[in-house]
Amino acid sequence: MSERPAWLLTSVRVASVVAFFAIWEASTRLGAIRPFLLPSPSIIIDELRFQFGTGELVSNVWLTLRRLFAGFLIAAAIGIPVGVALARSKFMRWFFDPLLSAALPMPQVAFLPVFILWLGVGDVSKISLIVFSAIFPIIVQTWAGAQGIDRFIVWSAENFGVGRGAFVKDIVLPAASPQIFTGLQIAMPIALITTVVTEMLMGGTGVGGSIINGMRMSESPQLFAGIVAVGVVGYVLNAAMTRLRRRLLHWHQEGQAK
Repeated sequence: MSERPAWLLTSVRVASVVAFFAIWEASTRLGAIRPFLLPSPSIIIDELRFQFGTGELVSNVWLTLRRLFAGFLIAAAIGIPVGVALARSKFMRWFFDPLLSAALPMPQVAFLPVFILWLGVGDVSKISLIVFSAIFPIIVQTWAGAQGIDRFIVWSAENFGVGRGAFVKDIVLPAASPQIFTGLQIAMPIALITTVVTEMLMGGTGVGGSIINGMRMSESPQLFAGIVAVGVVGYVLNAAMTRLRRRLLHWHQEGQAK
């Protein structure tokens, strides 16, 4: 059986999305769904246009992204070295392994009251919780990647007298980079979710704050516009991470296999 052409598969996917939104629009216009509970796509688009025109949408998205990237970059800056150290040091494994085993299954957002108690409701507590939520997958994936290096490569480097710093920089990090990127790709949506949740629960500006304000004011178009904005931001970030991975790992066998 011959494979279906790519354009046909793309057309089917686009048609399914168009049909979904058409049914949604028709259901609200015909009264099958109350607009207060679920506004039509056209109303949500009008609300997004209005917020964009006033600058509110751009401001909220910018604030959310600023907090997101601050927490994500700090988590990466801490998590990658810790993951490498866990793979290279028995003492680090002995110290951190029980902590990671206990922390991984826990929902990190549950620590939100603790961060509020310690740091208040400002950006410091929000970014700290983002770091706390995003750092664990980065550590675990980096650890797995650094620990999975071929032993023959390690022995060869040791026989040639490669220093510890050069070994980590020139051998460990390149070899572990696919799994490091996997950890970063897992951490990114976690960081986005945590950012929106903290904005919703701590109040203030940002997309999460806009969503919760829409609920409090019974402005369902504002609420759903915020949800759509989060979805678009998440999609763009995921696509950007995937593209960055392909570009930076073009030299790796993973990139050459595609």
